[in-house]
Amino acid sequence: MELKEDSCIVMNDGHKIPVIGVGTYALQKSPKSLAEEATKVAIEVGYRHIDCAFIYGNEPEVGRAIKAKIADGTVKREDLFYTGKLWNTFHVPDQVRPALEKSLKDLQLEYMDLFLIQSPMELKPGDDLFPVDENGCSIYHNTDIRDTWEALEACKDAGLVKSIGVSNFNRRQLELILNKPGLKHKPVCNQVECHIYLNQSKLLAFCKSQDIVLVGFCVLGSSRGQKWVHQDNPVLLKNPVLNTIAIKHSRTPAQMAMRYLLQRGIVVLVKSVNPTRIKENFQVFDFQLSDEDTKTLDALNQNMRYMKSSHWKDHPKYPFTDEY
Repeated sequence: MELKEDSCIVMNDGHKIPVIGVGTYALQKSPKSLAEEATKVAIEVGYRHIDCAFIYGNEPEVGRAIKAKIADGTVKREDLFYTGKLWNTFHVPDQVRPALEKSLKDLQLEYMDLFLIQSPMELKPGDDLFPVDENGCSIYHNTDIRDTWEALEACKDAGLVKSIGVSNFNRRQLELILNKPGLKHKPVCNQVECHIYLNQSKLLAFCKSQDIVLVGFCVLGSSRGQKWVHQDNPVLLKNPVLNTIAIKHSRTPAQMAMRYLLQRGIVVLVKSVNPTRIKENFQVFDFQLSDEDTKTLDALNQNMRYMKSSHWKDHPKYPFTDEY
């Protein structure tokens, strides 16, 4: 497909998702005002897809930015595509709708465009978002993910969200939902880590076979937060092969890394608080990688994750032990 600034992919429920989105995860550690300002800049630059989550702790700020850009006439609500996520302590079916409604209230929005189960790894329900026992070990829970999915379906039917999907699911976990008796709404997408070192070719092929969109995060590597990311992992944007191709096209390594995924039909999420970078990262529509460039970048795959969630590796539903 030809890629333009307003390019979208039609999902299996008929709704459209913009192919490039601005992520707000990295902004959770920043002063809250930065999340608000970065979101405003992104909307002004042309981003129409905003990816956030309750656990990021900045939905009120992101919501204020959206409200401000609607109020000043930059966009209408229907121009924007907002993605939110159900945190791991809210998988119990009767907690799904209240969690969604809490986010909507914080955002000052009447509906979300997309609501995802953020992870298949459920934690103990309650006020503590990272529950641990007396030894400091995470306390897990085991709701059938299909029951959680039915609660999401009910939220969609109630008009609180237009589309529903999942994040960090492997093939087996996706199939649990897809093969559920009485399935009403298929997941429209699976949001996963995806970049030149983890190109997700097998998961992408499976998702395409099921008419599920693959949405990539960490597409430029990672913000390298010590809790989540192994510090000895390579810095993606310093990869010499990526840089050589970027120089050939007179582009930045970030633009190259994004374009590689876009041409494979993957929706990309990028994040920055730097206005220049936010603008730069959106300038990926006026050039194209050759088949040779794509094959060269394909060869960089190492099945290497930045976000391993290793502290939950003993979770019965840990998704990253499977090949894909």
